[in-house]
Amino acid sequence: MFRRITLLLLLAFFVALATTRAARQDPQTPQKKNPQQQQKPEPEKKTEPEDDVIKVETNLVVLNVTVTDFGEQYVADLKAEDFKVFEDGVEQKTQGFGFDEMPFAGAILLDASGSMEHKLTHARAACARFVEGIREGDVFSIYKFGGTKVKLLQDFTEVRDIPDSVWEMRADSLTPLYDAVVTASESLSKREERRRAIVLVSDGGDSNSRASLDEAVKQSTNAGASIYAVNLSNSGLYKTPGHDPGVEAMKNLAAKTGGRFFSTPGGQALRDAFASTVEELRRQYTLSYESSNEKQDGKWRKIEVRVSKPGLNVRTRQGYYAAKKKG
Repeated sequence: MFRRITLLLLLAFFVALATTRAARQDPQTPQKKNPQQQQKPEPEKKTEPEDDVIKVETNLVVLNVTVTDFGEQYVADLKAEDFKVFEDGVEQKTQGFGFDEMPFAGAILLDASGSMEHKLTHARAACARFVEGIREGDVFSIYKFGGTKVKLLQDFTEVRDIPDSVWEMRADSLTPLYDAVVTASESLSKREERRRAIVLVSDGGDSNSRASLDEAVKQSTNAGASIYAVNLSNSGLYKTPGHDPGVEAMKNLAAKTGGRFFSTPGGQALRDAFASTVEELRRQYTLSYESSNEKQDGKWRKIEVRVSKPGLNVRTRQGYYAAKKKG
């Protein structure tokens, strides 16, 4: 009897052991969980959108200011307290001030319209003269405009070489001058350089732009780009009399953006003009202020900069268009 009981116990032990091993080795056998012990699903992690960034609205205005004496020599010894800035007649509190020889970004716009057919040599020479004067750290791009298009011939570079496309330019009917200014302004607005310039070489007669003169002024002033206009009109090259609306448009662009208008572009005058432009861009005062006018009305705001020392000429952009509230 004792032996029989012992054998039965041993048999039961081995059966239980075999069953346990089989359950462990069979990957298809799921292990049941106590419903009360089942893990709760982890809550989904909230993914922040990439553009979910706190945006701070600012009314900061940056001005590049040229100061010269009666001899047109640049004045370099002024202090922050020598300047006063007014916006629509209201004095503003200056926050930033500097007079360092900063590198600049320039965009050269070459008129390749039909009226320029016999003047392209002058346009190429103007482009070459400007590029000759740039120094280490300065960058420039080159566009041509004619017909219906504004075409990039060379993107921003420090290399002082003129691409073959400049020498191969051919005249092409109409003149999208204002479109060219808008295109260059948009590219300059993305640059990190605080000093920006557009060198416009043209006879001034826009005839095929989607943009208006006002839009060209708006884009260039808001980009902080000064326009230096080289007059290749018949009145400029050949001293022909009469009122030329194209020339007046170039003067307007230069004045409102704080640049210069060059009425005598030939020979030594051309070389002097571009040498002066490069020097000017490196010897400007940079002022900044946060506008006290917080309205987002899209209106033109007039800027005036005064210096305390008498007998000095001050030149900067004449204003800017305020941001316009969306909706």
